[in-house]
This record gives sequence, C-alpha cells and structure tokens, in this order.
Amino acid sequence: MNIRSTVSKNAMTKDAIDIDSLDCTTNVIHEEVVAAVRKEMPDDELLLDLADLFKVFGDSTRVKIICALLRAEMCVCDIAALLGMSKSAISHQLRTLRQTRIVKYRREGKVVYYSLEDEHVGTIFDQGLVHVSE
Repeated sequence: MNIRSTVSKNAMTKDAIDIDSLDCTTNVIHEEVVAAVRKEMPDDELLLDLADLFKVFGDSTRVKIICALLRAEMCVCDIAALLGMSKSAISHQLRTLRQTRIVKYRREGKVVYYSLEDEHVGTIFDQGLVHVSE
C-alpha cells in the first residue's frame, strides 16, 4: 500500500492533508524562495559525503556496533561476543565504519580497541533514536 492510499484510507484528522485533492497542475515557481535556499545549500560534494554517512547507518549490524561503542571501548572479540557474530563479520563492518570516520582504533600490544571517532557520532545516533522512538 503506498502513502497516497494510506492517507486516503485513514481517517482524516484536522492536520492531515488529502494529497489526492492537491492541485498539482500549477507551475508557479517562487523565485525568491528558490534563490534564498540555493544560497544556503551546501556544495554537492559535501552532500554526497553526508549521504554516504547516512548509508552507513542503514545496516543494523553497524548500528548495533555504534550503540555498543557508545557505552565502551571494545575489541573485535568483545563486539563479536556481544552481538553473537563471527569476528570476521564484525571486522568487515568495522572496516566500513573506519572508512567513513565513524570509528577509530588504538592498538595495545596485540589487541586493537575500537571507539567512536568523536562525540558527533553519538549525537547523530542519539537523535536518530529519539526520532524513531516518538
């Protein structure tokens, strides 16, 4: 069922919009609005980097790893035990998280410990969690 039929079939509240009744035949372009927004838009390259960042959050295993690393610095073995996955599968996901600068690592002897790159990652995660919890 698409959004159009869902909106049409659900009981309309005072804030709901019946998208079937919208007049989409107008071709008015509000030039001032378009010009003002265009000036505020980040460069395409920056927006592509942002899209890549959000793609990383599109995998539930990576989200679980981020959630775990929000709480503690951990090695691959610890993360694998926590998530009930193989070390190889966790290493693969950590590689992706490192490439997008979400996770960093430090070596202590033979053990490599992973943590979040910076507080921004935690903020993104927390804001997403609040959003989906509403």
